[in-house]
Amino acid sequence: MRRCGTLTGTGCLCSSSLPCTQSTRLHPSGLLHRSAKSGARVGRIHTPHGIIDTPGFVAVGTNAALKAVDGPWADAGTHREGQQLMFCNTYHLLLHPGADVVEAAGGLHAFMNRQLPLITDSGGFQASRACQPVFSLAYGTVHEEVNSLKRGSGKSRHKQEHNLVARVSEEGVTFRSYRDGARMLLTPESSVLAQKQLGADIIVPLDELPPYHTEPQVLAASLARSHRWMARSLKTHLADVRQQAMYAVVHGGLSLELRQQSIDYLTSLPFDGFAVGGSLGKDRGDLFWLLERIMPRLHERGTGTKPVHILGIADPASIPQLVTYGCDTFDSCYPTRVGRHGTMLTKDGPLRVISGLYKTAFRPPVEGCTCHTCRTHSLAYLHHLVKAKEPLAASLLTIHNVHHMNAMMAGLRRQILADEI
Repeated sequence: MRRCGTLTGTGCLCSSSLPCTQSTRLHPSGLLHRSAKSGARVGRIHTPHGIIDTPGFVAVGTNAALKAVDGPWADAGTHREGQQLMFCNTYHLLLHPGADVVEAAGGLHAFMNRQLPLITDSGGFQASRACQPVFSLAYGTVHEEVNSLKRGSGKSRHKQEHNLVARVSEEGVTFRSYRDGARMLLTPESSVLAQKQLGADIIVPLDELPPYHTEPQVLAASLARSHRWMARSLKTHLADVRQQAMYAVVHGGLSLELRQQSIDYLTSLPFDGFAVGGSLGKDRGDLFWLLERIMPRLHERGTGTKPVHILGIADPASIPQLVTYGCDTFDSCYPTRVGRHGTMLTKDGPLRVISGLYKTAFRPPVEGCTCHTCRTHSLAYLHHLVKAKEPLAASLLTIHNVHHMNAMMAGLRRQILADEI
């Protein structure tokens, strides 16, 4: 195998050392319009299970299920209004029920009875940190890291109490199951093979997530390892494509130099799309600062038509700005999580249903919303369910929040087509 050290000098794969294959993974992604006002763009990603309109929201179904909501409820409405793409967590599915069980059922689509597209992560890290991926279990969240540094402890409570990663090596990551403590080794190759068994439309190579406060030299070493892991993952994938697409994950923390190195290397390999992952900063300001600077290079080097996914960021306050940089899809547990905790998302901001102001609000919860919840129940009834701790509240609020996110994305697409943003 021919090797090159263009970026790191540590043995990254060249594209010429990968198997030749026809582009049968993602059918040609359609870029329909570029805004004349910003970097925003409208497109369509074609997969074996349907079209994904972009910009688009990606709901997180960690264990092959949206929490508190059956899939068809999230998919209700026209194709453009439903949940077109869902993210499942390979790590959790490896632990239970196991990739063999899912494969025996006919793959994830058959197992969970979903007819629309799916994306799975590598099992090593899914940036929706609340969903407990392997490296999140090791390092905790950015919020915890920042708070621990403010306290002067140097380590988060999460890291001290819940570190399930036993060892990270060139081979892969060894971790302990959060279920029974059993040790498991996840390698770039085994991660891809597991995702082949799961059968999602889009899969993600194994990568390492260094924590927010990582020292520069450690961050650079982690980036080099992630590049080697992703190249090994890609080689395994190309040996048995199965009509799946693979997205590379751009890393480098808040270092523009490392981010640019990551973009230059990964765009030299035949990935079908890209995700921006790793630490994206401690707040929205850091996030915007970083994406504004790296997205032009990613589009330029990635041919400008390949889709770009933002890992773990999909809150209504961030998405409108991120689409102006040319970001295409966004995943997060946030909309479903806040729904389970009594909050409805609206164009005017979060609505806390538990507030006593709504005890006698015998009106639709969100005026103009066409979701099942707002068409069939009053705000007063939802207030009662939340106060009474009825499980139905979580389902009804989650149905609304998923609908709200997809309606918001449809609105953003219309604005881009009209060159308004």
